[in-house]
Amino acid sequence: MSQPTDKAAVVLLSGGLDSTTCLAEAKAAGHALYAVSFDYGQRHTAELSAARSIAASAGVVEHKVVTIDFDGMGGSALTDASIAVPETPGQGIPSTYVPARNTLFLSVALGWAEILEAGSIYIGVNAVDYSGYPDCRPEFIEAFESLGRLATKTGVEGRPIEIRAPLMHRTKAEIIRRGHELGVDYSQTISCYQADEHGRACGVCDACRLRAAGFAEAGVPDPTRYIG
Repeated sequence: MSQPTDKAAVVLLSGGLDSTTCLAEAKAAGHALYAVSFDYGQRHTAELSAARSIAASAGVVEHKVVTIDFDGMGGSALTDASIAVPETPGQGIPSTYVPARNTLFLSVALGWAEILEAGSIYIGVNAVDYSGYPDCRPEFIEAFESLGRLATKTGVEGRPIEIRAPLMHRTKAEIIRRGHELGVDYSQTISCYQADEHGRACGVCDACRLRAAGFAEAGVPDPTRYIG
């Protein structure tokens, strides 16, 4: 296998605000873009439709949608319909946390990056304006990057794949302002945990509250479509 090239990057793309901004960052850095999204049994598939449109608009080389059956495992309000999505702020890690989600997503991305001989993986995690998920923290990203050095052929041969999280230390407003500078069309994105089949947001879940506050603070018009 030849030296991984920084010209190719795998980008985790959910169809939400953060991952779409992350895709724009990777594009601005001059990478050839390979996007990967996941159908993991989430409450709605509107975000996957959004991801397909976003990937096409960004001119990615290839966009894969990978299926993982979290629905069969449960344990999260996003994959188990019997668990209600919180609609008011709470304490601790919320029920919308999906156990091991980013670990599995990054593992798939790591394998594809090695196959593509890509030098980096981009993920839009954030540890400032976020819901407190443990797999969105810098410690997790650093640990996964270390795992990649041990778990891949390129890693043990001294050619590790870098995990890039360009939004990690930005507020939601800063992310939106940066995306606006990069020409991101946020009307294509869906952040809501319980959007309807048309992609309209509930306006009350944690993701909706963070998104709305970010647009307000950024001074950028909020293009989100809400139910009702």
